[in-house]
Amino acid sequence: MMNRFKSMLALGVAVTVLAACSKDKDQPIVVPPPSDGSTLTLNGLIGAEAGSSAGNSVYVDFSANKQTAVDRDSWDLGFYSGADFKVILNATNGSSVIKVEKTDLNAVTAADFDPNNLKVGQGGGTFALIDDPREANILNKTAIGVVSATDAENKVYIVNRKGGANNVLATTDLFKIRILRKGTGYTLQYAKVGDATFKTLDIAKNTAANFQFASLVKGAAVSVEPERASWDIVWGYSMYYTATFPYAFSDLVFINNLGGVTAAAVATSSKTYAAFGEADVASVTFSNARDIIGSTWRNTTGAAIGVKTDIFYVVKDSAGNVYKLKFNSFISNDGGERGKPVIEYKLVKKG
Repeated sequence: MMNRFKSMLALGVAVTVLAACSKDKDQPIVVPPPSDGSTLTLNGLIGAEAGSSAGNSVYVDFSANKQTAVDRDSWDLGFYSGADFKVILNATNGSSVIKVEKTDLNAVTAADFDPNNLKVGQGGGTFALIDDPREANILNKTAIGVVSATDAENKVYIVNRKGGANNVLATTDLFKIRILRKGTGYTLQYAKVGDATFKTLDIAKNTAANFQFASLVKGAAVSVEPERASWDIVWGYSMYYTATFPYAFSDLVFINNLGGVTAAAVATSSKTYAAFGEADVASVTFSNARDIIGSTWRNTTGAAIGVKTDIFYVVKDSAGNVYKLKFNSFISNDGGERGKPVIEYKLVKKG
């Protein structure tokens, strides 16, 4: 009798579990609607550093009302996850590279290059030392050449991982690197310039992200950008340019153009931020240029230092949601705090 009861109990539990699993399986996947908009104070400061050299890069996802602050000193190289085999430098740390005409990393020493040739920024160096920020796409002119499928074509590079102010680290702190293809991914060979042997790190592509990142100091892959569908703009300090020479400064805003984000500037003389609505989107010419916003949202000289009040932006994310965006403050002159800019955005058209 007891055995029969146990059998019936087990059968009842099994039926209940199966019914529950079936019910869960039939439940529709709920996709949260995009945010209607918000006001965010971007967390650009890590600690007590000056706001003009804020330590964080801040990624913003409008539809999720989310910001992701990343220590800009946490990475050195970004390995492209798309079809091409390209590698970017950490522009947010002012890094630069020069090529050495050798393919054996162990054979490269301080005698093979002049460290002064790595200096860039504030009037020094050339755009060939960095990923050219004048290009609409950061991949168009990378300082590190396309990684060839033929190993012998991939040369050694010397990396100054912290620069940007026409300065270079001590030679003992410079790295030598060589990058090869490994199947559909990459192999990074790296060492300090004075080291007699090198280490390796394999980097696999991830199609959910624009890049996979690596730190030479940590000798490891590191997390930097959110996945490509999960951010729209990034604010922070970076190598850029002024006039005709490389220049590093803060408060630069770049769009996630590799993730499909586009944007446009709108003068308030043609339409105010408050009045801009869905009917106005059709008149906007969107651009996929990475620096379409850049530093055009603020004034840093003259009597009107602070955010510009005669301009705002329209941003279309990868899902087709369109937001209007304006900057409310960024410095004491406009009631803000340097390193913690305040942005405001509003959904005007759902994708």
